[in-house]
Amino acid sequence: MRSFLESVVFGVSLFVVAACDGGGSGGSGGNGGQTGVGASPQTGGTGNSGAAGSTGQTTGTNTDTPTTVSCDPNPDVAGKVTYYNEADGSGACSFDPTPNDLMVAAMNAPQYADSAACGACAELETSDGKSVTVRIVDLCPGCEEGHVDLSPQAFEKLGPLSAGVLSVTWRYVSCPVIGPIQYKFKEGSNQWWSAVQVRNATERIAKFEVEKDGAMIEVGRTSYNYFVDDQGMGPGPYHFRVTDVRGNVLEDEGISFIEGGIVEGKAQFPLCN
Repeated sequence: MRSFLESVVFGVSLFVVAACDGGGSGGSGGNGGQTGVGASPQTGGTGNSGAAGSTGQTTGTNTDTPTTVSCDPNPDVAGKVTYYNEADGSGACSFDPTPNDLMVAAMNAPQYADSAACGACAELETSDGKSVTVRIVDLCPGCEEGHVDLSPQAFEKLGPLSAGVLSVTWRYVSCPVIGPIQYKFKEGSNQWWSAVQVRNATERIAKFEVEKDGAMIEVGRTSYNYFVDDQGMGPGPYHFRVTDVRGNVLEDEGISFIEGGIVEGKAQFPLCN
């Protein structure tokens, strides 16, 4: 049974839209390991969840419904889909299983891009007009570029499982998340080695920064979807700055450290229409 922390975290957030576009995705994760139909076996990552809580003051947008803005659409990708029976929301992206939301998928290695695709939403459409939107939670190492490996539940939105493989056109879209972005501190994190994952975002995350000695320092991202500072971020509380792929920026101050826990920010990126 997973344990849940009941700590209350205090945070102050600043919301800055650095571009007129916005969008993206959020997720959950855990252990992966899959075999796709028509694809090579897949290997997943590991990640556990703690509980979250956040109170405090905000100096920016603080709403359960993200602001909707007009954006240039992401480019279409011609590809194909298969499915894998082990899909449960966990996998290489280190999200927790989401048994109540199985509209999930694994991305091919080139477009997984060392976890840059994690948490993104993709809309897939067949030539006969059937469509489904999925959240990227895993890696399909045996899949070629353009190939997306779906959960059986998602695949059935496009065609019967007996088809095995379907041709599709797909594109990244904003995820219709509720509430602010979240920060997951990895188990084993401490002031000398710190790993943070950004969750529940409307768009793919392009950059994560932490303030050190008065300067914002970019933190590198791992293939298992954590931003890891091998020198440590200190004991906290922290000042984080997160940038999405459209150039929108969120800043959160006063983020307390909870090992293995999730701390909510106080704002969300825009939602592209």
